[in-house]
Amino acid sequence: MPYVTRGWRAGLTAAAAATLAVGVLTAAAAAQPSMGQLGTGQSGTARAGTARAGTARAGMARAGMARAGMARAGIADTHPGWATASARTSSQLVTSRTVSARVYLAGQDPAGLASYATSVATPGNALYGHYLTTGQVMARYGPTQAQVSAVSSWLTGAGLSVTAVKNEIGGYVAVRGSVQAAAHAFGVTFGTFRGPDGRADRAPEQTASAPAGVASAVLTVTGLDTASHDMTPADTASHDMTPADTLPPPGPNYWVAPPCSTYYGQKVAVGEPSAYGAKQPWTNCGYTPHQIRGAYHVSQSGMTGKGVTVAVVDAYASPTMLSDANQYAKITGDKPFAAGQYTQDLAASFTDTAANECDAPGWYGEQTLDVEAVHGMAPDANVVYVGAASCTDQDLGDALALIVDNHLASIVSDSWGEPADLSSELPVYEAIFQAGAAEGIGFFFSSGDSGYENPVEDPGSDMQQTDFPAESPYVTSVGGTSLAIGRHNNYEFETSWGSLLDPLAANHRSWRSTPPGQWPAGYDGSGGGGVSYDFAQPSYQQGVVPNSLATALPNGSTSPTPMRVEPDVSAVADASTGILVGETTLQPNGTTYAFSLSRTGGTSLSVQIFAGIEADAQQAAGHPLGFANPVIYARYGTSGFHDVTDHPLGSRKLAEVRSNYTDPDTKTGPLVTYLRTLGIDGEGTAALPAVKGYDDATGVGSPAWYIQSFQQY
Repeated sequence: MPYVTRGWRAGLTAAAAATLAVGVLTAAAAAQPSMGQLGTGQSGTARAGTARAGTARAGMARAGMARAGMARAGIADTHPGWATASARTSSQLVTSRTVSARVYLAGQDPAGLASYATSVATPGNALYGHYLTTGQVMARYGPTQAQVSAVSSWLTGAGLSVTAVKNEIGGYVAVRGSVQAAAHAFGVTFGTFRGPDGRADRAPEQTASAPAGVASAVLTVTGLDTASHDMTPADTASHDMTPADTLPPPGPNYWVAPPCSTYYGQKVAVGEPSAYGAKQPWTNCGYTPHQIRGAYHVSQSGMTGKGVTVAVVDAYASPTMLSDANQYAKITGDKPFAAGQYTQDLAASFTDTAANECDAPGWYGEQTLDVEAVHGMAPDANVVYVGAASCTDQDLGDALALIVDNHLASIVSDSWGEPADLSSELPVYEAIFQAGAAEGIGFFFSSGDSGYENPVEDPGSDMQQTDFPAESPYVTSVGGTSLAIGRHNNYEFETSWGSLLDPLAANHRSWRSTPPGQWPAGYDGSGGGGVSYDFAQPSYQQGVVPNSLATALPNGSTSPTPMRVEPDVSAVADASTGILVGETTLQPNGTTYAFSLSRTGGTSLSVQIFAGIEADAQQAAGHPLGFANPVIYARYGTSGFHDVTDHPLGSRKLAEVRSNYTDPDTKTGPLVTYLRTLGIDGEGTAALPAVKGYDDATGVGSPAWYIQSFQQY
């Protein structure tokens, strides 16, 4: 069945950009307004608990620093928090090599955009549902030609060359030049520091600045440091300039070992040791979409997502995505995509595909899961897959901006993120999310697979914190659960997703440790969540999120004001209660490729499940729901959601037994058996307990009669 692939529109050429580099803004500029607190219009994002100030050394040469009579203004988020004196690896200034940077444009009236995005999404507000067209958003809030000209003139005057210009939402002026020219343009000096990627990275030693007459046109600047700024799932390294790559073939399959069940509790591990006073059930082989639709009352609603378009955003593009999704649908008893129902919008070329960079084949399974899960929950919805050029903040941000600039969908589902303090484009993403909300586009992000991000549970994190973009107050963060579905596709119970493993002892008569096992050695992933350092509490969380939780910062201190807490909602994520998935993979013989079934999970699954259900809810409502959080929180405590706790069946602990192949890639080796205790989302200060009411493990809960609540809307 054919699908449509549209190449992304390229930015202006360097020659065309150069013709725009004329004129300078002459109006006196105050400091650039930053993101407002959702629902208040107040400026500023809280940065409590993070080190963002620049470091300085006495007697250091200040190349390009402000001279007398040349007023400058600082640019937000341009000094990396990791570039501290203790992380310095050399006392010498960096004065050679080149810089490739993007100066992102602030657009018109950033505070007004934030206010409109809030109003249009809030039931009861006079502007609720009065979405703007793409053209209206651009005309009211997008960057202007005057901003492009002023920024271009400033940068070229400092000795940098303009390489591309994008004059839309998420717009920028891209430049390239020597380190000396960049130091002069941005009023900084450059040093060498141990970066979050473990390398010796270049970074500015101060917050970058712009001439006062141009500063109001500048949102932020990226590319001044050389650290990796990549979204997971992949440990990667980025480069300033990389030629286009050819996408490599897919990797091996993860083969599910027997025994396993088709529904919760079908098979009990009677031959394995007891735990918590009883024999425990074997894990399931992988739920089908039909089972999950039943458990979350999607089937009962009669909704299928008809008339709604969902955009799925990832890096790269599996060459067999559509055929895999159609074969999977047939195997699981669902309808394949109809002609034209699935389309693609891909980057013109791909970069950083190697295993030590973004690991492109590692994204194929992600994409396949995402498309199949959305289609499984909303089989009649249109799906547009948007494939970014790489896994970097910059390229994935471009993919999101493409959707807003062309209104490709009303629901956008994203199963990737990174520790918040490693994000290089936080203000840019926020502007994109706000513009999307103004257009009636809702963004959904996975909350992460490492609980409260910290170095113990996620070696890629340098401190305890939440994930971005999931922590943004303008996106819906979807956390994870472990889900028990009964024989008749009925909902039995859920806990927060968080598993601790206890291996079978050598004598096969007991578990190696007293259940649940040892932490962190037995930690096997958990849903993300927690309290944000970066964003104040949005209005929709007021009165729902306990104040004691919203003020409890990740470092153990107390915030004077409530902060944004995530996730907002949750759905099945535990791979041992996860979904069946089908993908073309390398076979155990190491030479051939074929369609293969597996079982998978993570909040990559939960966000797609909820995005598909959101498409059904939009069909039920009869109009776009846009940014969903205000209507989600309005249903808190109703039959729309299951209130998920870690002890849904009383005080006893819940567990399953699972066996894995020693080598799951080739289905070989003796089976390795574990007890998996459920509902342990982190330990100690990293614990995210699921309790009655709102919690930072499962949010307001998982879908129950959520779709039906819109049929009575």
